[in-house]
Amino acid sequence: MALRTEFAAALNQAAAERGVEPEDVLNIIEEAMKSAYKKDYGGEAEEIDVELDSDTGVAKIFKDKKDVTPPGFGRIAAQTAKQVLLQRIREAEKGAIFSEYEKKIGSIVNGMVQRVEGSNIVVDLGKTEAIMPESERISGEDYRLNQRLKVYIIGIREGNRGQEIVVSRAHKGLVEGLFKLEVPEIGSGIVEIKGIAREAGNRSKVAVASRQLGVDPVGSCVGQKGVRVQAVIAELGNEKIDVTAYSDDPAKFVAAALSPATVDRVRSDEKEKTAYVEVPEDQLSLAIGKDGQNVRLAAKLTGWRVDIKGAEKLQETTKEEKTKDKKSKGDKDKKGTKKTKKRKVSKKATTKKTNKSKEKK
Repeated sequence: MALRTEFAAALNQAAAERGVEPEDVLNIIEEAMKSAYKKDYGGEAEEIDVELDSDTGVAKIFKDKKDVTPPGFGRIAAQTAKQVLLQRIREAEKGAIFSEYEKKIGSIVNGMVQRVEGSNIVVDLGKTEAIMPESERISGEDYRLNQRLKVYIIGIREGNRGQEIVVSRAHKGLVEGLFKLEVPEIGSGIVEIKGIAREAGNRSKVAVASRQLGVDPVGSCVGQKGVRVQAVIAELGNEKIDVTAYSDDPAKFVAAALSPATVDRVRSDEKEKTAYVEVPEDQLSLAIGKDGQNVRLAAKLTGWRVDIKGAEKLQETTKEEKTKDKKSKGDKDKKGTKKTKKRKVSKKATTKKTNKSKEKK
């Protein structure tokens, strides 16, 4: 009796420690006892029934409704079922952890870089591990072992080793989550994030609006002396962030989205969903941005096609300048090679002169 009560107490303790329901553990034990009886005494598992007392841990085996429990079966079953039981408890524990993290999809969690497996980075989340694929990393960001960082949970997918949690540092949800952590007005619902356009590692644009009169949404996100937005920038590895005011008027929204450039005039075409923008000549390059990044992010943020007057001419001139620079570099390289050839020739000539002088002597 002592063995049985100790066995039952150990199972209850295992269930409590692992966060698994006791009923699930009892079902696992019954299945394990069936397989143990079949292994030692034969018969089909479907023909065998197990009755397990959850209070005392007493187990009885029935076959065709007859009690066929062998003497000392509890000890034999405990030994045979140990591995099956531990494996099933681990599976149940893993299932409980995955169901917990399934509720956290779309949120930010703290993690630590554990190791590198091929192109994936394994991140320790505390209770379990997650993978961060190469496509979900910030471009140019270096990851060190035991480095602590915040990650965004994308979801759970089937991998080579079963289910695995996938996290990201490049998702725009990470920017939104960081602003929720740093700006209390967003967490309370006074300020709302209307949209985010991001090119991870380079620049992000965030459109915000206020639900309460007298509250400046942009000022709330930036913070006094830029403290709040700087905290987000630091977490993202000094990625540039433009916080702009959202407007229901497409013209105003597009003009704000093109910041830090100033805009003279915006004409919106509802049918084509195109915004025709005019900017001062000295603001043209700023409005377009490096390689068109600023206007591209503004289009993503607003959902409108942005056509800046004079942008095509500026891009053509920049292309021409780049080609000229390449040609000038190529010419310099050619001149350098010619000079080296001349030097080689002169060296050969001097060696010939010295040889002739030696012959005369």
